[in-house]
Amino acid sequence: MSTTTTTTNDTRTTDPDLIALKDRQQRTWAAGDYSAVGATLQIMGEELCETAELRPGWRVLDVATGNGGTALAAARRGCEVTGIDYVPELLVQARRRAAAERFPITFDDGDAEALPYADAAFDAVTSTLGVMFTADHQRAADELLRVCRPGGIVALANWAPDGFIGQVFRTIGAHVPPPPAATPPGLWGTEAYLATLFGDGISHLRTQTRTFTFRYRSADHFLEFMRTNYGPIVKAFETLPDDGRDALAADLRGLMESSNAAIETLAVPSTYLEAIAVRA
Repeated sequence: MSTTTTTTNDTRTTDPDLIALKDRQQRTWAAGDYSAVGATLQIMGEELCETAELRPGWRVLDVATGNGGTALAAARRGCEVTGIDYVPELLVQARRRAAAERFPITFDDGDAEALPYADAAFDAVTSTLGVMFTADHQRAADELLRVCRPGGIVALANWAPDGFIGQVFRTIGAHVPPPPAATPPGLWGTEAYLATLFGDGISHLRTQTRTFTFRYRSADHFLEFMRTNYGPIVKAFETLPDDGRDALAADLRGLMESSNAAIETLAVPSTYLEAIAVRA
């Protein structure tokens, strides 16, 4: 994990509990293969870039870029794109995707809470299901604003706390309690919380609730995919003894089945908040 900071603003986290939480989070997102999950979520990044009305030639930073889905979406709209993430394994996949599609995207290894870029360096800053999982929410929000020029756009897509993924995290938390220092990531999926985080740093905030639908052959298929690839679920099962794994699997399977909107297959709607903020 990078602790690089700019000369204009030192945003390194010094709280020992948050430092330990960040290390734990980094190991979590390196577990499994999030690139497999991220590939299924591509439409969210595409829709975010459309809503943000990214313009050709804009300098765009995609924070916590993962396997580069939203960075690629911005590049498809003619932007000059940089993506940053603190999981090197995911950046390898992002670079491969960009090379395959012949987009000259720069991908940097770095921390969303200490972005290694100058003030006002970008016309737009995006994050799809990324910055919401930072340890220090306020520092991360401050960094998004710092590197965005006045009048520029901060565009976010965050899982809603009352949606399916929010329920997944509550289910996991009932079996593997989160660290005391952890602030619920789902708070980023509420307009009121974003307004508090950004404060006077923005002149306008508009949000809308969207739905992404997970589509799999069955609840067992979905569960196996997530147990194999989605870091938080991978680590939760690694932490538990055999009987605990069985209990967690049963609860997650039950949640998937009760949320299913299909008949012969699995279609699970999950709400998320799309937010567009204008830098003051």
